[in-house]
Amino acid sequence: MKKLKHSILLFLIMMIFWILFTSTDIQELIIGVITSLIIVSMMNKLQPVLGDVKLNPKSIIYSIIYIFVFLKELIKSNVDVALRVINPKLPINPGIVKVKTKLKSPLGRAILANSITLTPGTLTVEMKEEYFYIHWIDVTSENIEGATKSIVSNFEKYLEVIFG
Repeated sequence: MKKLKHSILLFLIMMIFWILFTSTDIQELIIGVITSLIIVSMMNKLQPVLGDVKLNPKSIIYSIIYIFVFLKELIKSNVDVALRVINPKLPINPGIVKVKTKLKSPLGRAILANSITLTPGTLTVEMKEEYFYIHWIDVTSENIEGATKSIVSNFEKYLEVIFG
């Protein structure tokens, strides 16, 4: 059952991207379906990549919300770093902080680590179990709870619903 869920989810994701990048012409759709089915059948032999994704209405809604939350954090951090570059009087207090995640899913943790890294001013240096080591451009809190709240909590509450 889990393999079937994984295959259907992978097929749907591939078809969505196929339609976004091509057109809704019937020939294009047929080629997209055939290509997606071939790839899904080849991927079936591998361990499910999307096996941790919960497939229910709440997780789908949270996935959409997560995209907007990530974009908001991306814009905020871009503006922050740009202001620090333009105005050298703004403080820069770089350092590596330890944060803790509640996420159990390896895929959820990977997405969290990548989301942190993709926002300017932070870089995931290492992941060890539930702890991440983050290089932060302006360390405002050195304790685990404070750093986790500043860096991780905005992403984690949505990823927890999507991945568990």
